[in-house]
Amino acid sequence: MNFPNSGTRLPQSPRPSKQPRSSQPFLAPLPPLADILERAHVVSLPMAVKFRGLRHREVVLIDGPAGWGEFAPFADYTARETAPWLRSGVEAAYQGFPSPNRDYIEVNATVPAVEPAQVPEVLSRMPGARCVKVKVAEPGKDFRDALADDIARVSAVREELSGIPGTRIRVDANGAWTVEQAVEAVSALAPLDYVEQPCATPEELAEVRTQLMRRGIFVRVAADESIRRVEDPYRVADLQAADVAVVKVAPLGGVRRVLQLSADLRARHMDVTIASALDSVVGINAGLAAVASLPKLNDDEDIDVAPAPAGLATGSLFLEDVAAPRSLVDGMLATAPVAPDADRLAALAADGATRDWWLDRLRAAYAQMEAHRARENGESWAPR
Repeated sequence: MNFPNSGTRLPQSPRPSKQPRSSQPFLAPLPPLADILERAHVVSLPMAVKFRGLRHREVVLIDGPAGWGEFAPFADYTARETAPWLRSGVEAAYQGFPSPNRDYIEVNATVPAVEPAQVPEVLSRMPGARCVKVKVAEPGKDFRDALADDIARVSAVREELSGIPGTRIRVDANGAWTVEQAVEAVSALAPLDYVEQPCATPEELAEVRTQLMRRGIFVRVAADESIRRVEDPYRVADLQAADVAVVKVAPLGGVRRVLQLSADLRARHMDVTIASALDSVVGINAGLAAVASLPKLNDDEDIDVAPAPAGLATGSLFLEDVAAPRSLVDGMLATAPVAPDADRLAALAADGATRDWWLDRLRAAYAQMEAHRARENGESWAPR
């Protein structure tokens, strides 16, 4: 049984419940905290449209010996949850990225929860994109009202894509729906490439997936938060709860960790989409490096199968960034890293109170990294 436009086969028999799981310790030894702080720049980037409730995206950029790294966990992340974000930034700044296997990658456009009339303008900033992810289930709205808005928004996207061959639409609910709401919403919004995180838990995702199949609605289920905000990112695979893993470099701990996790999940018959966590141009460097470094896969006719369109064209959501925006050509982005511009860094610098708040978060994340490393090495640990 195949999903439209996906080429992905639904598993016909249970997968093994246990398979080897790869682990990778935090960087050891860690760079000194004082060195990271000395190299840190805190900037505030204005958004072109409100996204995740934000009008400005604040990030810490680290000018390291191997390149630039980024630390920008969202405000609702705990200190423990922020540690992988710092690990990712430190990896980029002090280790650099693996050697790439490709110079250009396909990306999807992203449409926030905007009015349908705004859709053409939003998509005009992402020329050539044949795959579009649409945010749905806007927080704070009644389900029925929000679904009506979602149907209108997706319809506007579909109209903009009409006549373009090979187009796909994805929707992302950020875990907002119940199982029943998810099934109803997907039925109304289909056909879709996939529905991303329709419900909050892996168990609910598994139930949505089952109910969609039983009703003959061939829309794949993708997991995002159920991978990046949980103790066990493999539980989704254990439960056969999703067809696609949406993996993001920063919250999962860096490029190398994402590459290993992607390999593990692919071995469990899950497709992988690499996406942005509303990163600046520096954070996008890491996402592009991850896609560029995915191993090449050949189909039955020995033809290289390109990675799934990545959710990395989010630069157009910013009014300003620390470097000139990458050129999107025919829905493709170059994977070479981009360095911040000194004048832009200065112009976009956050105020003193914001800078202090972010550096305190960085210190807390660093303490969590040290604690994690000590636990792995069997060492005693006390905060510095």
